[in-house]
Amino acid sequence: MAALNLSSVADFILEGLTSRPELQLPLFFLFLGIYVVTVVGNLGMILLIATSSPLHSPMYYFLSHLSFIDLCYSSVITPKMLVNFVSEKNVISFLECMTQLYFFLVFVIAEGYLLTAMAYDRYVAICSPLLYSAVMSHRACSVMMAVVYSLGLFGATVHTTRMTMLSFCGSHVISHYFCDILPLLTLSCSSTRINETLLFIIGGVNTLAPTLAVLVSYAFILSSILRIRSTEGRSKAFGTCSSHLMAVGIFFGSITFMYFKPPSSDSMEQEKVSSVFYTTVIPMLNPLIYSLRNKDVKTALRKVAGGGNPPNRQSTRGQAPGRLFLMKCAFPV
Repeated sequence: MAALNLSSVADFILEGLTSRPELQLPLFFLFLGIYVVTVVGNLGMILLIATSSPLHSPMYYFLSHLSFIDLCYSSVITPKMLVNFVSEKNVISFLECMTQLYFFLVFVIAEGYLLTAMAYDRYVAICSPLLYSAVMSHRACSVMMAVVYSLGLFGATVHTTRMTMLSFCGSHVISHYFCDILPLLTLSCSSTRINETLLFIIGGVNTLAPTLAVLVSYAFILSSILRIRSTEGRSKAFGTCSSHLMAVGIFFGSITFMYFKPPSSDSMEQEKVSSVFYTTVIPMLNPLIYSLRNKDVKTALRKVAGGGNPPNRQSTRGQAPGRLFLMKCAFPV
């Protein structure tokens, strides 16, 4: 893949998150802590879901894949960024740069579509609870995940292949802390029109389609929640929805700000800050937002830690079974 451009460039230099020497060490320890929490949180969630039979359901099946994706694309970016904080020059070869770009795109595109699958799962659980088991079968969930990863692979392959066809004969300093599309396009001394068109079309579809699907799903979800008579039930439901929507908003908002601006824009410093959210912060927050506020996950953690019997369930006598099933499936918080 790299053979096309080895004659024009052998190495790149990553500029990093900041050029201020007094901030290098504090930022190193900050992002090291974030990365440790990310690895422990996501890996722990994967193992917990795999070993706890009460968590073997579609909802937690998607959560385990979300943790896997967050763990992977954070690991593609953060270790190299940490090296940049403690080294004078952070050199990355052309092959390493293209490899980093490829796997970053695979996982970041896949996460967008996985968030859509998770929104659909909640839509079915709340709006059609009696059909939930039939619609969200193991086969259906597996097919959805196959589509999620396939779309990630497709988008990454198209963008990375086109990037290897460009010539880089000028400056080799990438104005970023990892190999991303826009900073690389600004370094090319050949025409980038096709790359920019593909970024607009594929990137637009990969951002707009999941965003609209999530918004439509939650519109139906909120409509169903408003019909819940219990104040406590509505409060729990709204709390869970707000957490999901917050994570989705930060993820797609930061990506939109980063990629849907002209490559010639001189606001790369702002775009670096924006990219920090979806490369380091979101992978750390997702285990907390999606899982650790969940009662079933807390119960499973107590069982694994040997912390005693799970708390007694509240009595459900006299309550509508359909509504109870809806609340248990959709909002077990």
